Amino acid sequence: MANVLVLANQTIGGQALIDAVRERAAEDDAAFFVVVPQNRPAHGNVIYDDAVRDAAQVRVDLALAFMREEGLEGTGEVGDSDPFHAAMDAIAHHQIDEVILSTLPITSSGWLRRDLPERIEQASGLPVKHVVTDLAACGLPFDVCLVVANQTAAGDELIARLKAKAEEGPRRFIVAVPQESGDGAAVEGSRRRLQALLRSLEEAGIVAAGMIAHTDPYTATMNAAQTFLISEIVISTLPANRSEWTKRGLIERVAKATGKPVEHVESAVDERVGAAEGAEARG
Repeated sequence: MANVLVLANQTIGGQALIDAVRERAAEDDAAFFVVVPQNRPAHGNVIYDDAVRDAAQVRVDLALAFMREEGLEGTGEVGDSDPFHAAMDAIAHHQIDEVILSTLPITSSGWLRRDLPERIEQASGLPVKHVVTDLAACGLPFDVCLVVANQTAAGDELIARLKAKAEEGPRRFIVAVPQESGDGAAVEGSRRRLQALLRSLEEAGIVAAGMIAHTDPYTATMNAAQTFLISEIVISTLPANRSEWTKRGLIERVAKATGKPVEHVESAVDERVGAAEGAEARG
């Protein structure tokens, strides 16, 4: 069985790359190893190092979820911020036999301006298939819904709404849970709620991945909207009379700043995953 490295970042969900993986899988038995280099956006809000890595992990998780849907064998990891080093590290440690490299068109690809396909091929001696995905012209073959929630992330109302949206058409969900400030127990509460939501969506056959985000919900939302190709946004809060997010006009601010459809879901706290820990101030 051949071990195929799939190296991509922004184009990880592009139709051209999906088609290339399907075509390679149809040729003969192959196992795929997905590597997404950490990528810090050039503009916008402050992005912390952990958030950069988490964003890359979200892309890895979504790619592996697609492979499971297709019945393909796949594993993956977040790679070095330099895509050449990320590729060479994977080749050195995972017995790679060939490479599928996905980039934006040359007019907008920093990887191509650095001759990445040729450098990998020359340095490794492996065949490199280069796939170009024009996201600006073609977009993605599915909608990407950004979900922002904290105290209500595991609430039944939010889960029910996301399940309903999944039935409306092809979607991938990216969940951003603003990290609670305070002691370790509060931070761990955010992580448990994120994992509870992702488990619920996975059990429903919905492709989703998530990350702990900036403590400020507006900054967390804008960072995610800048990092990923988002189609729509769902923001879940406590009921309006209890939610600081609502009182501070978060929904309206995000809609104005992103120009994307923003849906507001009011949800209860799910005590089963310790959602009552810490302050209720962030939604």
